[in-house]
Amino acid sequence: MAQVPNAHDALPDVTWRKSARSGKQGNCVELAPVRSHGVAVRNSRFPEGPALVFSVAEMRDFLADIKRGAFDDLLGTDDVAGVAS
Repeated sequence: MAQVPNAHDALPDVTWRKSARSGKQGNCVELAPVRSHGVAVRNSRFPEGPALVFSVAEMRDFLADIKRGAFDDLLGTDDVAGVAS
Protein backbone atom coordinates (compact mmCIF):
# COMPACT_ATOMS: atom_id res chain seq x y z
CA MET A 1 0.00 0.00 0.00
CA ALA A 2 1.41 3.38 -0.97
CA GLN A 3 1.69 5.88 1.83
CA VAL A 4 0.41 9.37 1.18
CA PRO A 5 1.40 11.97 3.76
CA ASN A 6 -1.62 13.88 4.96
CA ALA A 7 -0.32 15.83 7.97
CA HIS A 8 -0.38 19.58 7.53
CA ASP A 9 0.80 22.46 9.66
CA ALA A 10 -1.81 24.80 11.10
CA LEU A 11 -4.52 25.73 8.62
CA PRO A 12 -5.30 29.35 9.52
CA ASP A 13 -7.81 30.00 6.75
CA VAL A 14 -10.38 27.38 7.71
CA THR A 15 -13.26 27.47 10.16
CA TRP A 16 -12.90 24.72 12.76
CA ARG A 17 -15.88 23.19 14.52
CA LYS A 18 -16.47 20.55 17.14
CA SER A 19 -19.40 18.70 18.60
CA ALA A 20 -21.81 20.68 20.74
CA ARG A 21 -21.31 17.88 23.28
CA SER A 22 -17.63 18.73 23.66
CA GLY A 23 -16.56 20.10 27.00
CA LYS A 24 -14.34 23.06 27.68
CA GLN A 25 -11.34 20.93 28.71
CA GLY A 26 -9.60 21.52 25.39
CA ASN A 27 -9.31 17.89 24.38
CA CYS A 28 -11.72 17.69 21.49
CA VAL A 29 -11.59 16.55 17.91
CA GLU A 30 -12.23 19.46 15.55
CA LEU A 31 -13.16 19.29 11.87
CA ALA A 32 -12.94 21.85 9.08
CA PRO A 33 -13.74 21.80 5.39
CA VAL A 34 -10.63 22.39 3.28
CA ARG A 35 -11.38 23.79 -0.16
CA SER A 36 -10.51 21.32 -2.92
CA HIS A 37 -8.89 18.92 -0.45
CA GLY A 38 -11.62 17.49 1.76
CA VAL A 39 -11.90 17.60 5.54
CA ALA A 40 -9.21 18.49 8.07
CA VAL A 41 -9.10 16.91 11.54
CA ARG A 42 -7.12 18.21 14.52
CA ASN A 43 -6.82 18.01 18.29
CA SER A 44 -8.18 21.19 19.89
CA ARG A 45 -5.35 21.13 22.44
CA PHE A 46 -2.94 21.92 19.60
CA PRO A 47 -4.65 24.59 17.47
CA GLU A 48 -1.41 25.53 15.73
CA GLY A 49 -1.15 22.14 14.07
CA PRO A 50 -0.72 19.54 12.87
CA ALA A 51 -3.94 18.62 11.10
CA LEU A 52 -4.77 15.52 9.12
CA VAL A 53 -6.60 16.10 5.84
CA PHE A 54 -8.84 13.43 4.36
CA SER A 55 -10.74 13.34 1.10
CA VAL A 56 -14.51 13.72 1.23
CA ALA A 57 -14.86 10.04 0.28
CA GLU A 58 -12.49 8.95 3.08
CA MET A 59 -14.37 11.03 5.65
CA ARG A 60 -17.74 9.81 4.39
CA ASP A 61 -16.60 6.17 4.75
CA PHE A 62 -15.12 6.82 8.20
CA LEU A 63 -18.31 8.46 9.49
CA ALA A 64 -20.43 5.64 8.03
CA ASP A 65 -18.24 3.10 9.85
CA ILE A 66 -18.67 5.03 13.11
CA LYS A 67 -22.45 5.11 12.68
CA ARG A 68 -22.62 1.36 12.03
CA GLY A 69 -20.56 0.63 15.14
CA ALA A 70 -17.29 -0.47 13.54
CA PHE A 71 -15.27 1.05 16.38
CA ASP A 72 -17.56 0.24 19.30
CA ASP A 73 -15.15 -2.45 20.47
CA LEU A 74 -12.71 0.35 21.38
CA LEU A 75 -15.12 1.77 23.95
CA GLY A 76 -16.16 0.50 27.32
CA THR A 77 -12.82 -0.96 28.32
CA ASP A 78 -10.03 0.33 30.51
CA ASP A 79 -7.52 -1.37 28.21
CA VAL A 80 -7.65 1.57 25.81
CA ALA A 81 -5.55 4.48 27.10
CA GLY A 82 -7.61 7.54 27.84
CA VAL A 83 -10.98 5.86 27.33
CA ALA A 84 -13.20 5.49 30.36
CA SER A 85 -15.71 2.69 30.54
